[in-house]
Order: sequence, then structure tokens, then C-alpha cells
Amino acid sequence: MDNDYKLKYYVIDKKDDELLDFSKVFNNDNPIYLEIGSGKGELIQLQSFFLKNINFVGVEIKSKRILNTIKKLDIVHNKNVRLLNLFIDERVKDWVKAKTVEQIIIFHPDPWPKRKHFNRRLIQHAFIDSLSYLLKNNGILKISTDHPDYAEWIIKHFRERDEYIPLFNDESRLIFPEDHFTTYFDELKASEGYPPQFLYYKKIKDIER
Repeated sequence: MDNDYKLKYYVIDKKDDELLDFSKVFNNDNPIYLEIGSGKGELIQLQSFFLKNINFVGVEIKSKRILNTIKKLDIVHNKNVRLLNLFIDERVKDWVKAKTVEQIIIFHPDPWPKRKHFNRRLIQHAFIDSLSYLLKNNGILKISTDHPDYAEWIIKHFRERDEYIPLFNDESRLIFPEDHFTTYFDELKASEGYPPQFLYYKKIKDIER
């Protein structure tokens, strides 16, 4: 099957004059899991294959990564996947309906380790505001990083929020969760001595600011 056909099938045609309705995109009301930063598509391909009753939306800002993801997907086995060329920020309110996502997945975001680049890190309070807009109450946010300093940065930011509670403590966040689909990148970083930390949170109420 050629990539042009797969592009039309998988990539959501976002219209500027209306909010995305995922039930119409997938033609069903199955839960939505949103993966921010799909990379090469390994995780979304695995999860969608084994979790047929979940709808997966991969969000990427780089067209090349969308193409790489599409190469891994099969319309028969991964028909519950769609891809969105989008940057998640405060403008998400103009594109997607509020509280429509059951789970958000952000694995191995760029740590930007130099202090002068900290403002480029994805996890900032304005970005968390956007996640809170998307997540349903009791929705789950899953973040992983193999960079210890970035893990502390993430923990600090969520301690300053009152709409989230952590699901793992200092010890359990270092253990691969039972529901985690291990990827090549997980194994690579672990073999290099940088095992991932899993920072999972539950949204317990709407944002109050």
C-alpha cells in the first residue's frame, strides 16, 4: 500500500473553523489516548495493535516523523490510529474539544540539559495548562525521561499544581510499569546506564487559574 493512501487515512485533516471531534474522526466513542511526540512510531504501533478498543492519536510537529510513523503502521492491524501535525500550546483550545482525552503519553521528551536552554523544555506550566484542558477528570498523564535532572524538573512542576496527584513514589517510578510497552529506545538508554524514570499523574479536578 503506497504512502499517499496511508497519509490520507492516518493524518487528520484539521480544519481551522471547527473543533476536532474525535468520535467523528474514528466513527466510534472509544477512549482517546494521545501520544505527544511519536518519534519513529514504535510505541503507537505496538499499543494500537494490542489495545484494539482504544483510539490512539499521535501528535508530531515534524512532517518527517509523521512519515516515519506511517511506515510502521498497517491499516488492517493499526486502524485505531490517527496522526496530527500539531504543536500543543495554548492554541489547542482553538483546535480540540476540552476534556476529550483519557490518557496523554509523553515519553523521552528532549531534556535540553544546558541551563540556558531550560526554557525550551516541553514541561512548563503553560504546557501543563494545555494538557489539563485536554484531559478528562481522572485522566492519566504518563511521562518518562532517562535524564535525572529533567525528572526532578518535572516533579517540581507538578508539585506546584493542585489538579494532579502522582501515581508513583520515588522508588516505584524507577520500575517499568506493568502496562508499559518497552521500546528500542528504552532498552538502548538502559543499556547505556540511563534507565527511564516513569512519572505518572492523575488529573483530579479542573484547572483553577
